[in-house]
Amino acid sequence: MSAQDLKLSVVMPVYNERRTILPVLQIVESVPVRKEIIIVDDGSSDGSSELIREFAAAHSDVRVIFHEKNRGKGCAVRTGIQAATGDAIIIQDADMEYDPMDYVPLLAALERNGVNVIYGSRFMGKKGVTAGWHRLVNYTLTLFVNLLYGASLTDMETCYKLFRTRTLKELHLKSEGFEMEVELTAKILRSKQRIIEIPVSYKGRSYHEGKKIGWRDGIKAVASIFYYRFSSG
Repeated sequence: MSAQDLKLSVVMPVYNERRTILPVLQIVESVPVRKEIIIVDDGSSDGSSELIREFAAAHSDVRVIFHEKNRGKGCAVRTGIQAATGDAIIIQDADMEYDPMDYVPLLAALERNGVNVIYGSRFMGKKGVTAGWHRLVNYTLTLFVNLLYGASLTDMETCYKLFRTRTLKELHLKSEGFEMEVELTAKILRSKQRIIEIPVSYKGRSYHEGKKIGWRDGIKAVASIFYYRFSSG
């Protein structure tokens, strides 16, 4: 099966993203690949839900699942994965940090390399794409993963993780929050599967602009790196 023949499931967790949700959906809709868009509204209270309903009503390839209350990004991603019917799954944040047009080279890399997992790295050959402290945190988390799991990743925390659907569903994910990124990577590496990285575009946003991940999530991520390395969970 060629990259053009693959059906992509775009899993989009959403929590209070009224300002960016429609522009992101419009770009995702325009990407020239076979796809379904699965939006999981994780208890939004800012009007995002109404915008999502209107968009879905006008686009047959969009499905929406609503959580009655906010349960965390990990829970929203797991809900989307369970509903996915495509050949491959990618996670798409509901902001403007990543460029959905990168789906095309990511899918091409998946088929070209004959692997089950492709990561889109924000840092391959680039500098200054995130705030200094954020890059330091990401570098530290990625370094821990590389040392503990024998990997050589440049961007463990990237949102753009592309999986063949069967591979992702077999991971039996449990995370509820942002530590989902660690669980995904740890379980793939523990299963001795190869992760290939390719460069992707990135334009980070600030907390003032709506960024939600914070220092507490960094602590949870470190704990998760060690937990999944030394447990059977």
